[in-house]
Amino acid sequence: MFKSQQATVEQIVSLLLPTAPIQPVVLKETQMLAKAKRAILASGDWLSAQDIAALADLATTNPTSRTSRWKREGRIFAIRHNGYDYFPLYALAKASGYRPLPVMAEVLKVFDGQKEGWGLAYWFASVNSFLAGKRPQDLLTTHPDRVLAAAADEVAGVIHG
Repeated sequence: MFKSQQATVEQIVSLLLPTAPIQPVVLKETQMLAKAKRAILASGDWLSAQDIAALADLATTNPTSRTSRWKREGRIFAIRHNGYDYFPLYALAKASGYRPLPVMAEVLKVFDGQKEGWGLAYWFASVNSFLAGKRPQDLLTTHPDRVLAAAADEVAGVIHG
């Protein structure tokens, strides 16, 4: 009996180990990615479809239908975490009943095929030199034109003359 338990333990351990040693650069990148995702999730800027339905006084029988439609239409984006979509609170206009800000569709169109989900979340949450060290998410309601220009600059990348 002891040998079969030991064999089982060894099988479990082998499943938990990587198939090959992890290179230091890959380990460092993994740690950085985990830190970035943790910061995004801890920011308090993310709502579930149910949260949005409650805030916006939408039907709660199928709370994902409205946010799914907004996402399909390119009016908002989501990050996927543990099998659920979470939507950025900063992309919603409180004055309009927590509907997506019109500029979001324009910004998302600029990033189409370039960034999605987590990549968008990182961009909106990061300080941006094009925005004088401000984060795009902080200027969406006050300076949407500047955020749109910053998105275009991001997609254009570094241009050398």
